Amino acid sequence: MSDTPTDYAFGMIGLGTMGRNLLLNMADHGFAVAGYDKNQKQVDLLGQEGQGKPVKGFTDAKAFVQSIKTPRAIMMLVPAGPIVDSVIADMLPLLAPGDILIDGGNSHFTDTERRAKDLASKGFHFFGMGVSGGEEGARFGPSMMPGGDKDAYATMQPVFEAIAAHVDGAPCVAYMGPGAAGHFVKMVHNGIEYGQMELIAETYGLLKNGLGLDNAAIGQVFTQWNEGRAQSFLLDITKDIFAFDAPGTDHLLLDDIKDEARAKGTGKWTSQVAMDLQAPIPTIDAAVSMRDLSKYKDLRVQLSQQYGAAGHLAGDKAELLKQLEQAFYFSMIISYAQGMHMLAKASEEFKYDLQLATIAKIWRGGCIIRSAFLNDIYNAFEKDNKLAHLLLDSKVQELVQGAAPGVRAVVAAATLAGQPVPAYTSALGYFDAFRTARLPSNLIQAQRDYFGAHTYELIGKEGVFHTQWTGLRSKTETPAGPAANEKPATPPVAGTKQSNQEPLNPQQ
Repeated sequence: MSDTPTDYAFGMIGLGTMGRNLLLNMADHGFAVAGYDKNQKQVDLLGQEGQGKPVKGFTDAKAFVQSIKTPRAIMMLVPAGPIVDSVIADMLPLLAPGDILIDGGNSHFTDTERRAKDLASKGFHFFGMGVSGGEEGARFGPSMMPGGDKDAYATMQPVFEAIAAHVDGAPCVAYMGPGAAGHFVKMVHNGIEYGQMELIAETYGLLKNGLGLDNAAIGQVFTQWNEGRAQSFLLDITKDIFAFDAPGTDHLLLDDIKDEARAKGTGKWTSQVAMDLQAPIPTIDAAVSMRDLSKYKDLRVQLSQQYGAAGHLAGDKAELLKQLEQAFYFSMIISYAQGMHMLAKASEEFKYDLQLATIAKIWRGGCIIRSAFLNDIYNAFEKDNKLAHLLLDSKVQELVQGAAPGVRAVVAAATLAGQPVPAYTSALGYFDAFRTARLPSNLIQAQRDYFGAHTYELIGKEGVFHTQWTGLRSKTETPAGPAANEKPATPPVAGTKQSNQEPLNPQQ
């Protein structure tokens, strides 16, 4: 093709692995595309890998922008944070109102909201789009979660549907909703990813340290699970890791890797925002905490020497393996359920109008958390898009109840042996708490009212109440309790008309 200034239909800023592979994917589908990077090496790689394809790289920003047809559509795949703002600031003088800018990185959703408003005020179209699938997904078909400017997405829809992964003939890309809906959905996706990776890691620990299996046997377990109902991308790559020797050796590369997990922050964001939304996601929280804890290697070694090593799981090994598969499947379901519930809460809070069935549908292919179980999630919300919680679906209920005995047995055995399983434990605790009609949280409310006059509500009685639980304590009272000659006041009975129980204005 010619190199006239208007040959290219799409531009990409950032030619790292993801950006370069997405461009090559587009070129494979017949789209003429241009890429820009300040690093000449990245531009050269695009040229080498894109030989014979309608793709061209630039190190000159002005030439890059001029090469794209107007109105221009340009996507950024650069690290989240200030770099995105810097790229936008550099590009705006070269663009014209009506052009489309897309942030395909892992930006925090609040940054996306801010940028969308700012760019709209200047006449530009902008939307954030989560992209999942890693380098292989980007090259051959990712899952993509765009949100924001709906008209701008409609312009790009044919391109993204062409390059996306496809499952049952449907592309794994769909408009998520207004504002930063796309980046919010991707953030929760990454939180679920954290949870499931931690579950697999804890499983590895139980197989190796709790059951004494060697690497070959562990790899076989993951292979078998991946051929069954727990099939997923993460299990698939795990079985491959257990078949990969360190170059020039006869042992696994895995055995040479430090046990200190890193993170880029999206899991932490998920936990932080979930707390703001009051959407409990304890399995994801545990996964984030365990990555942090893993970094304290020296301290862990010191404590292991002082407290001793954990023991083996007690019981029949074959039965424990069966129970462990049930435990993993149960906990995997719970991690998805936590993420979907958080999305539902966010949809209400931010007016995203998220379609949970659509989200599950596009996660079935291309993305890191794709699994066979996503079909069950899709079916549950397709049947009832207003389903308050995934655990209410009858099919999911059947699966959870069938696997619950296994997780109870595994958590009990691991706890008795001293093997760390915080993600498994949190999944079971979350399930048991949610299925408890009356929690002991009433005591917490009573305590809060006792020490801080934070009020409480009563069963079957309107209003907000406060009780003076005791008389004023003596100034001579010791920290241990009332003075020996002081008789504690009898606390009032909730719901009575005692004078020290006061109904309060709910607005107070």
